[in-house]
Amino acid sequence: MKISCIGWGSLIWKPGKLNIENKWFEDGPLLPIEFTRQSDNGRMTLIIDNAAKPVRTLWALMTSENIHDAIKSLKEREGTSTANIHNILKTDSTEDSIKLIVKNWLVTKDLDGAVWTGLSYRNGVRPSIEQVINQLLSLNHAIGQEAEEYIRKAPKQIDTEYRRSIEKELGWTAIE
Repeated sequence: MKISCIGWGSLIWKPGKLNIENKWFEDGPLLPIEFTRQSDNGRMTLIIDNAAKPVRTLWALMTSENIHDAIKSLKEREGTSTANIHNILKTDSTEDSIKLIVKNWLVTKDLDGAVWTGLSYRNGVRPSIEQVINQLLSLNHAIGQEAEEYIRKAPKQIDTEYRRSIEKELGWTAIE
């Protein structure tokens, strides 16, 4: 079974023990991604955000034999619950718009399934860009450095509205 892991943030440069082959491909599905999740330590991270414009995500082939092992691997890497790991097989039926996008993409790539992280906004409320910038400015030095690293190391192709505003306001330009 050929299962992909779809990514757009720290999975790309810091996969940890995620069961993937070494290469990340840059032709993942077009998904609405934005820096609209406040993490536990206050950093702003990328999530699927239906209010955002779609960007081209990345993907890697997993070494897992089945979708359950792929889910477990991503869950452990992300340090989250199974409920926050989304998945679809190309044989599944779904009404979910994100899953439909991924399913159609699977067919074009001749892949059997995909897993991705499905976190949402903190407290269920989408922050404005002003709130995101103020949040980033409020971080202490150590966490602020982590926040800057996350934003700057996000793949350059994850070119979002909020990222452009953060670059303009804070000078945190993308680095390879």
